[in-house]
Amino acid sequence: MATPPNSLARRITDFLAIRRSTVGILGMVILILLGERMAERFLPIYLIALGGSALSIGLLNGMDNFLSAVYSFIGGYLADRFGTRRSLLFFNISAMFGFCIVIFVPTWQAVLAGAVFFLSWSAISLPATMKLITGVLPMKKRTMGVSMLALVRRIPMALGPLLGGVCIGIWGEKNGVRAAFGVALVLAVIATVMQHFLVEGNGAGSHPQGERRTAEKNPLRLLHHMNRDLRQLLISDILIRYCEQIPYAFVVVWCMKTIEQPVSAVEFGLLTTIEMITALLVYIPVAYLADRGGKKPFVLATFVFFTLFPLALFFCRSFPLLVAAFILRGFKEFGEPTRKTLIMELAPRERKAAVFGLYYMLRDIVVSFAAFGGAFLWMISPAVNFFAAFGFGLLGTIGYALWGRDVAPGA
Repeated sequence: MATPPNSLARRITDFLAIRRSTVGILGMVILILLGERMAERFLPIYLIALGGSALSIGLLNGMDNFLSAVYSFIGGYLADRFGTRRSLLFFNISAMFGFCIVIFVPTWQAVLAGAVFFLSWSAISLPATMKLITGVLPMKKRTMGVSMLALVRRIPMALGPLLGGVCIGIWGEKNGVRAAFGVALVLAVIATVMQHFLVEGNGAGSHPQGERRTAEKNPLRLLHHMNRDLRQLLISDILIRYCEQIPYAFVVVWCMKTIEQPVSAVEFGLLTTIEMITALLVYIPVAYLADRGGKKPFVLATFVFFTLFPLALFFCRSFPLLVAAFILRGFKEFGEPTRKTLIMELAPRERKAAVFGLYYMLRDIVVSFAAFGGAFLWMISPAVNFFAAFGFGLLGTIGYALWGRDVAPGA
């Protein structure tokens, strides 16, 4: 029996911007990211266990940002060229190939080689999923729809590190991480089967007649589609990501190896879970408000939380204090869906996925240098690493407060 139009379930799904076209995508995101986050968050520890140095950790983080940049544009092009369903199938197969390399070749060099494939999934799939969600939702529900995607993504990001920590606690740093990658491979296979049956081959994930011919594969030709407001947001976003990525790969090293009272793998997984739960709690109310008012205050609040985290982390040297720091880190997601929605709204209708991918490509190429440079700053001292990150965050926040533009509802 069809659900009555005025039923409670219908009102809830309308409020949360849930449509049939997005259910399969959200389920696939949960499975892929759950497996990925079980293993990926502990890669710095795994590299050390395999004989890698601090430079190998910096290389992994810099490579992550650089490849995310390139893959973001590729993902946008493929989504415009082939549609959501076929492009996501390609992305899933790529991730599974990377998992296999790490599982069967336990060397730090193989980890870096496999990362070329499995680190790509989040970045390369984002333009396709964003295009689907913003394409099927009206303007007044887009921030809510993107927030639901962000919320669903944070569920595996919260549970994954906790489960990965349990694997390490049972089997050790080497075999535990390999076991986590094994689980990731199985979940990716299930997700691919789910996509085949649930994600439709037409509609929002496909294209009208002739649209495939308009997909642009030259990023230089897309630059003129980025208006002044989008460029201003991009500059501030780059500075904020410097703040995030300079210490990013070393957060787990700081918590488990450096501080006076180191935490265990399970405790670090719990800290990440606390961070993600905090993010989950703020997504829906912020999305509701952002769809009805200006977006700038929410994006600015996000930049403030990004900026404060490395400063707070430096002064937190025990598990109870780290809980407070990771709650603060969770609040950095305060306006992230709002920022993504803002990018899509500023992008031209016929180039939304491609311009979204171009934005992330430009941002992450620049930020990849900060991620690799964080290793050299860490080798000087953790204090230099954390305070340099704080300085970049401060510049980005002040710049956006002064020059960032707002977008009114329905503009």
